[in-house]
Order: sequence, then C-alpha cells, then structure tokens
Amino acid sequence: MTTLNRPGTPEGHVCGIDTAMEVIGGKWKVLILWALHEHPCLRFGELRRLLPGVTEKVLASHLREMEADGIVHRVSYDEVPPRVEYSLTEDGTRLNHALRPLAAWGRERSTAR
Repeated sequence: MTTLNRPGTPEGHVCGIDTAMEVIGGKWKVLILWALHEHPCLRFGELRRLLPGVTEKVLASHLREMEADGIVHRVSYDEVPPRVEYSLTEDGTRLNHALRPLAAWGRERSTAR
C-alpha cells in the first residue's frame, strides 16, 4: 500500500526529495528506521516498546507501507503463538545511511538552541 504519486510530472515526482518523502513521510517512519537499524531484527511488540507513544494501529500501518515500499522485510513464522519479525532491507539500510546527515543536523540544531 504505497503512497500515491503526486500530480505535476509524468512520473508524479518533482525531485528526488519528493520521492524520498513519499517513502519516509509520517511521524513514525523515520523512528522505525532508526529502531530497526539499532536492533536489526525485531518483533512487533519489541518495536512498539522502542517507540513510546505509537499506537498498534499506526505502527502496523506504517510497517505495511514500508514493506510495500521495499524498505522493511517481514518474516512470519508458522508457530504457535505466531511470531513475526521485521528487519531492514538493503534499500532500508541505504535510506538510513542517507538520513545520517539529517540526524547530525538535528543534533547540532538542538544543542545550539
């Protein structure tokens, strides 16, 4: 369930940042990327505990969107009780690396204020 492209160009995107924002837009997606970078394989409950304030509904929705966008890999094990684990794909890891300068900017900005 990917976000629909915006009108304006034949591809639906104005620039590369527009494309990236389509994938990481939303309050929690960047924090999900960070959590999965810090802990390479997490179950849903573990991920939720790392993100205080996120609801189950929003987390599940964001994970589905990120999986559809090829950023998150989901593995479901045929066990009782059911077990599902999430990890970053290669694209998800590359996206995390691309976000490092933004994180550095944010840290510098918060300490400067």
